[in-house]
Amino acid sequence: MVIVTGDPIRVQMAGPAIRVWNMAEQLSDICDVRIVSWKRIDRQPARFSVHFVAESDDRAMAEHERWADVLVVQGMSFRIFPSVRKTDKLVVADLYDPFQLEQLEQNKYEPAEAWTDEVRKAVSLLNEQLVRGDFFLCASERQRDLWLGNLSALGRLNPQTYSQDPTFTDLIDIAPFGLSAEPPQQTRHAIKGTVEGIGVDDTVLLWGGGIYNWFDPVSLVEAMGFLADDHPYIKLFFLSSTHFNADVPEMQAIADTVTASERLGLTGRTVFFNERWVDYDDRINYLLDADIGVSTHLVHAETRFSFRTRILDYLWASLPVVASDGDSFAELIRDAGAGRIVAPGDPRALADAIVDLLHTPGARETARSGVAQLRDRLTWAQTLAPLLAYCADPKPAADRELMASSGRSISGSRFEQILMMPRGRRRDLALLGYYLRRGGVDLVREKLDERRGRLQRDADS
Repeated sequence: MVIVTGDPIRVQMAGPAIRVWNMAEQLSDICDVRIVSWKRIDRQPARFSVHFVAESDDRAMAEHERWADVLVVQGMSFRIFPSVRKTDKLVVADLYDPFQLEQLEQNKYEPAEAWTDEVRKAVSLLNEQLVRGDFFLCASERQRDLWLGNLSALGRLNPQTYSQDPTFTDLIDIAPFGLSAEPPQQTRHAIKGTVEGIGVDDTVLLWGGGIYNWFDPVSLVEAMGFLADDHPYIKLFFLSSTHFNADVPEMQAIADTVTASERLGLTGRTVFFNERWVDYDDRINYLLDADIGVSTHLVHAETRFSFRTRILDYLWASLPVVASDGDSFAELIRDAGAGRIVAPGDPRALADAIVDLLHTPGARETARSGVAQLRDRLTWAQTLAPLLAYCADPKPAADRELMASSGRSISGSRFEQILMMPRGRRRDLALLGYYLRRGGVDLVREKLDERRGRLQRDADS
């Protein structure tokens, strides 16, 4: 089994790397596993192996492809490595992150053409996987409906796949992000009595991850404005205000959140920003120094189909949750009584919910009981059961020969076709010509500056 990812495998890890790491841990019980990443690796496991392959080195990737019986792919794997895209091995496409919807938010501040290009590229990347995959994973019932619609549009819901399984579960199943079955253990106080301005007896609300454009941290900061005078002991701590991965751009939401906190005079008083990304194994020391986990967003397409991975850390640490309505986790939290769910974009309602959870007798205890119910259902062994079942008895998709004989492929726009080319001089010249036609010399200079910036950030990291 080879799991291909474009995320760094380091002491600091984001969602995709955390997910493949735990996939490998679970799969190691039934098969030999390699994780292959085209980003930095400085973390070595005991039960499986981790390998770095440079983006331009498809020959090295081909060795891993030949070794494998099954390939699990994420993100841009097909575009980076032709040997993965052209493989005749079994392919599992991990679609837990509908990143085409993230691009609608992430790039909405970019010029219209760049925004359109990024979304189109994401759709093309995903369509390649949807056409080729033998088995698909997603994170929720909502996501499964989304991907079934995509698969139907691409001809994958056909007599062959229907005859094999009229529910299409043999084609796409639900494997959410999970959490550790091991109880968390704190080794130090990372927030209370450690962060200047937060005392050992203060109440800490934890924003447990990055600040991205698809969230609404500004409403949460404005809620803290309502609480600051009457409840000065309530402190909001943002775990990571910058991302360790140079490929993840700093987003407008960060600037907007800091500006709101400064405008209200809350920074360093009741609102605090951690300037560095917390090491994966050290995050528990922050979680266990918190009293409530918070996650707020507005309602848009990304919200509807998201599965907020940070909330799983809250559940692992037995934290009651205050979150916005509209996503899959809101339904789970409400049904289990694991916290408070608030209408999106309503700072006053957020403030009231926080006070209610903190000061209503028995409220936190009741919420923790609901958290425990959810936690027991969402361990990695349970969430990844569909992947383990498939890998224990892997088989090609029922329509694999049909799709191959139909010649169905996703060629995409000229820009997407260029990105599919092997890295090298021919691809560089094609990109140069594309940018010259689209925006002339100025656009070429802009793209060269972007590339130099990425290379510098990679070197710095």
